Amino acid sequence: MLKAGNASICSFRVVPDLPEPLRPLLEIANNLWWTWHPEATDLFERLDRELWEQTHHNPVKLLGALDQDTLDRVARDRSFMHSLGSVHARFRHHLERLAWFQKEYAELVQGNGQNPLRIAYFSAEFGFTECFQIYSGGLGCLAGDHVKSASELGLPLCGVGLLYRCGYFHQYLNADGWQQETYPDIDFPNQPIRRLIDPKTNEQYRITVEFPGRDVVVGIWVCDVGRIPVYLLDTNFPENQRADRDITHTLYGGDNETRIQQEMILGIGGIRALEKIGEKPTVFHINEGHAAFLGLERICRFRDDHGVDFEEARTTAAAQHLFTTHTPVPAGIDRFPPELVQKYISPMLPRLGLGLDGLLGLGRSHQGDATESFSMAVLALRTSNFCNGVSRLHGDVSRGMWRDLWQDLPEDEVPIGHVTNGVHPRSWISSDLMELYDRYLGPEWQHDPTDYAIWRSVREIPDEELWAAHERQRSSLITWCRGRIRHQLRRRGMSQDEIDSAAAALDPNVLTIGFARRFATYKRATLLMSDLDRLRALFADSEMPIQLLVAGKAHPADGPGKELIRDLVKIAAEKGPLNRIVFLEDYDIEIGRRLVQGCDIWLNTPRRGMEASGTSGMKAAMNGGINVSILDGWWDEAFENRVGFAIGAGESYPDDDMSDAIESQALYDLFERRILPEFYDRDQSGIPRKWIARMKACIRELTPEFSTNRMVADYARQYYGDAHNNGSRLRTNGLEQGRALAQQIRRYQQHWHEVHVLRIDAPVGPAVPVRSSIPVHATVQLGELRPEEVSVEMYYGEVTSMGDLINGRPLPMTLNADADRTAEGAWTFTGEIEASGAGRCGFTVRVMPRDDRLVGTLVPGLIAWHKGDITDGSGHKRDNSATREVVTT
Repeated sequence: MLKAGNASICSFRVVPDLPEPLRPLLEIANNLWWTWHPEATDLFERLDRELWEQTHHNPVKLLGALDQDTLDRVARDRSFMHSLGSVHARFRHHLERLAWFQKEYAELVQGNGQNPLRIAYFSAEFGFTECFQIYSGGLGCLAGDHVKSASELGLPLCGVGLLYRCGYFHQYLNADGWQQETYPDIDFPNQPIRRLIDPKTNEQYRITVEFPGRDVVVGIWVCDVGRIPVYLLDTNFPENQRADRDITHTLYGGDNETRIQQEMILGIGGIRALEKIGEKPTVFHINEGHAAFLGLERICRFRDDHGVDFEEARTTAAAQHLFTTHTPVPAGIDRFPPELVQKYISPMLPRLGLGLDGLLGLGRSHQGDATESFSMAVLALRTSNFCNGVSRLHGDVSRGMWRDLWQDLPEDEVPIGHVTNGVHPRSWISSDLMELYDRYLGPEWQHDPTDYAIWRSVREIPDEELWAAHERQRSSLITWCRGRIRHQLRRRGMSQDEIDSAAAALDPNVLTIGFARRFATYKRATLLMSDLDRLRALFADSEMPIQLLVAGKAHPADGPGKELIRDLVKIAAEKGPLNRIVFLEDYDIEIGRRLVQGCDIWLNTPRRGMEASGTSGMKAAMNGGINVSILDGWWDEAFENRVGFAIGAGESYPDDDMSDAIESQALYDLFERRILPEFYDRDQSGIPRKWIARMKACIRELTPEFSTNRMVADYARQYYGDAHNNGSRLRTNGLEQGRALAQQIRRYQQHWHEVHVLRIDAPVGPAVPVRSSIPVHATVQLGELRPEEVSVEMYYGEVTSMGDLINGRPLPMTLNADADRTAEGAWTFTGEIEASGAGRCGFTVRVMPRDDRLVGTLVPGLIAWHKGDITDGSGHKRDNSATREVVTT
């Protein structure tokens, strides 16, 4: 190798030279639309099947490697040219057609006198296809599927990420079963990406990001995904120091300093890149906290451009920000030592208009705690008006995690919602099943996320056709696995007899279980192996045989995760029935796709509460794979008996050992008593009717509900429109309304200590008949604030044996303008409670700010609860423990 520093090297890109009739192939190859259209990948495979596999399904590399004779021959092949014309026409139709969002939200797309909606979606990783490995797992695949669905639905969205020179590591196991990592270059010239060229200079667009003592040069690339551009940032430029060129070397590599550098490039650099190329987003979607520094850069820009102070800039910027958190435990969030934040971010302080303590406070749950690390999630929460978890259960968990940021607010009112994750159907459903769905559901199943009724037609698919399609997929999977096993074991130095025996152990006619995910200890990959005697008995049953396919990577620094892989491989190496347990190395999108399309059972065994969502089970469900899972993440809201199986009933246990023992036995019971008997219950024609009925219910009910088409539509309905409209409102006329809102919040903060609920009058006794009305009068002191500036509410719910109010809901009160004001600044508000349900109920009264510009969020610390006496309407005080309770009978 000749190192670049030892000589001047002139580099250039060699591109395929295709005959004119084949030029549409290049257009298709350079747009990742092909990744979710089997008819397009079939074209590339027809050119040279062996080379298609060798290039890891990379059409750009394939076209560059084909010899000219092959290209000329194909150009004369009428059948191929007809297929190419059809695929190219479909590709152009996708780019040009009027899609769902453009029809439903035409006013947002057109702008109607203001900037049209444009969403910038920031993510540290994107998983589009196996040949372009700038992803590690679920978060990246989710981001890739989000972009694909945005293209299908016609959302005006662009992506922003990092272009990693080596991506995430590739995995192989040594002879002892211990994970090893390699980091080959991704080879940008042979990827479906291109440098973004500035037409003024005819050179690649570049921006700089300030680091201590130097500026880091960042280049901008673009990857086209259907109609969506994804901009990727790269620091590998000769102008940079060697260490800075390696900032974008690997995904999730290096130490804390590398991580903060990457996140500065993504967040700060991403905003600068969008401005440089002329993109004008009106909504900024932060997919996990890695990109949260974008909030600081946008605050700086508002201050630079409009001369506003920090709070005015933050208030305006936050109205356009949506933060999606994917982490169910604080330990999983990026946190940086204060001195590292000071080193890298303190140069922004003059532009921010903050001191160092103010900056560090933005990333701390307790702003005054100098010992607390700087959390990227907290920074995102403090600079975003909109926030969501990624499943219903995860929304609950997130509100509990971050309730300290909104002290005195009931946990269920913490302003963090949820949009349950989904997966992109066309990327994961087998081509056989897509043909069935097209035939019996019609092609519209792919495009309209609101039409759930169309999925009722799954009942019309003949059992025989569905089962035949599934068996073909399982057979294809096992054939592929055998080849993979031979390759793996040959590399580990096994004998030919051992290799042949291992490959032959798999059977295409046997119930096949899939388990594929990151090997973190909380995911409990070896839960099924907790009782080896019972496991051996399961695998030794010749009348109801099973086999298990496992894949997954442990983070390079995760020793316990690597030990799990080694333990599993050693168990699988036993002589006897357990040789039908196979570990597939180097888990990637291709392995995941093959597994979810061909497995009968999809197994998921995390500790409950540790899985934010999980998406691999959704992919299996769309292919008729049956989930067997702990009630966590998405399965907690998806599970019904007719669509799959639950391990346990959502219980909590005092320690992990007890949880493992109980849930592993429950898992064995499920297989022995329910799953295997149902799967192998065949009629005279060999068809498992009950199992197929379960497959149909699974496809019918879960596919539309857990699709990224539904997910992206939910983001549009719940967040994108509000963020665009309110953000636009605050930004107009030189941030006029943004300044005014910040000043109003200051007014609240200045006078909130004057706000008190002085007295509540409510004629209630110890028992109240159900459905009766309870009139409530509250005397509220507002000080300098006016009644129209606040919202006075009754808060009504159930009362526990400890006197706590749970399942509360706010009920509005109205100003009684005719009542005498008993003191300066005191006002009377009235409302009515309808006693509903039976049991111990109670209420209190609270005061909160009211401003229609506060969309999606609440101002921390601004809530006043009644803490005094309640009278019965005739002036008599009630004992507090009783007056806060109502017993309905």
